[in-house]
Amino acid sequence: MSAVATTPTAAVDRPASTTRPVHPPIPLMRVAGVELRKMFDTRSGFWLMASIAILATAATAAVIIFAPDDELTYETFATAIGFPMAVLLPMVAILSVTGEWSQRTGLTTFTLVPHRERVIAAKVLVSVGVGVVSMLVAGAIGALGNVLGTAITGTDLVWNVSVVEFSYIVLANVLGMMIGFMLGVLIRNSPGAIVGYFVYSFLLPTLSMLLADSVQWFRDAQLWVDFNFAQGALFEGEMSGEAWAQLAVAGTFWLVIPLAVGLGLVMRSEVK
Repeated sequence: MSAVATTPTAAVDRPASTTRPVHPPIPLMRVAGVELRKMFDTRSGFWLMASIAILATAATAAVIIFAPDDELTYETFATAIGFPMAVLLPMVAILSVTGEWSQRTGLTTFTLVPHRERVIAAKVLVSVGVGVVSMLVAGAIGALGNVLGTAITGTDLVWNVSVVEFSYIVLANVLGMMIGFMLGVLIRNSPGAIVGYFVYSFLLPTLSMLLADSVQWFRDAQLWVDFNFAQGALFEGEMSGEAWAQLAVAGTFWLVIPLAVGLGLVMRSEVK
């Protein structure tokens, strides 16, 4: 029986083992820049941001036209501008969060930036920044209206809002914006979060006042449990140590705890 010649099996070339490259995380400021552009990219977002300046100008013009001459002060202009700001700025914060779910952009956002906490942190930075800048723009428009209004009517120019008082007003509006942000992460639905904000801003304060009028113990504790009521001292420009403590305690119950719960849900919720 003849031996069968065999040929050695050809060696198979195998690629050398390589380590997977580790890419550095996207800088937070770059993520924040993207989130800022997303606020302006859509038509609704653009006009929502533009309406801040438009309504501030309209409120200033209304004060010049309708306010009595002796009430043409910077405080009057600041009060008139403050109401539309208190409504619009929380809407900006709400839509910055809920758009990821209602418009399904979260599928892309959380794929490009898997660490959701970085995206949420960027949204917080952008929301607060937009709130502060918007209030500064609105304050400048009110100052211009004060100068023009007194020049037209020939009355004395009155600047009765100090820098500290204006900073309190800015802080109050930023807190209101953060309430909108909290509702956005907690509900993650644009109509639901907007309705929730109007319930919080208009219905709950009314119920709180009615309860305070009829129940003595709640009247004594109202500043400690009603976040809207506690913020009144900021708008009045009179913040004592006790007022700061009341704002902190009420804010913990109405802002910090619900925000923590909402953030926990955002970290685990499925984006469809």
